[in-house]
Amino acid sequence: MNQQGGRLPVEIDTTVAHEARVYDYWLGGKDNFEADRALGDAIAGHIPTIKTMARANRAFVGRAVRYLVRECGIRQFLDIGTGIPTSGNVHEVAQSAEPGCRVVYVDNDPIVLAHARALMTSTDEGATKFLFADLHDPDAILSDPALTETLDLTQPTAVMLVAVLMYFRENEEVRQVLGKLMGAVPSGSYLTITHPTADFDPEAMAGVVASAEQSGIPFQPRSESEVAALFDGMDLVEPGVAPVLAWRPDPEPAGVTQLHPERRVDPHSAYYWAAMGRKR
Repeated sequence: MNQQGGRLPVEIDTTVAHEARVYDYWLGGKDNFEADRALGDAIAGHIPTIKTMARANRAFVGRAVRYLVRECGIRQFLDIGTGIPTSGNVHEVAQSAEPGCRVVYVDNDPIVLAHARALMTSTDEGATKFLFADLHDPDAILSDPALTETLDLTQPTAVMLVAVLMYFRENEEVRQVLGKLMGAVPSGSYLTITHPTADFDPEAMAGVVASAEQSGIPFQPRSESEVAALFDGMDLVEPGVAPVLAWRPDPEPAGVTQLHPERRVDPHSAYYWAAMGRKR
């Protein structure tokens, strides 16, 4: 297991909420602590459907990865802000479609590190690695030997930033990070982003921001135009910037929504934008 890309913590401070563990709580996982659950519940007080939104975000990952492998021919993934392993990890989806896919995961939560062996499983043809590093320091990620040992950055690579960029308050810092990451991969590479937004319910999202900030976690929702700007100079994949539930949704079985109109899902019921762009 790689242990570069950042100084490893000696112990985990369970009294402070961590975004990866809060997300784990929403997904029904068990790798979270009282502080994480308290923040998760506080956010749920503003958005009662937050657990459904977390699942919608997770389902998007599967759709995006399958699209990248099957339609775009991508065989390499750099997944930053991995989170605690759960069903439908990037390598599981990618390698089920093409066994030779190679995946590098990056996260800065020691709990994720402790579970990294679950991410290390791979097909014989492919490979997976885990880097303990922080997206705020993209140079550390890109210079880690385990990255270049696993991925050939002269070949098209998919950079996955799913529900992670909201922890950057400043748009300029986000642009700098994206510039370094996408500058390290060749033409034909892809950038995939989901991002919470206040566009659908400003009052509810304001409550989420307040709860996160009170727990010491910076949280910056972004508008549709702000998310679109993150793809400047890239070719957006159809349907462009879309609600996460409306980005290439899996087709319903024939006749289901006609017979059961109550099952129709409002695409704006999950407060995330989603988009994918191709580097020219």
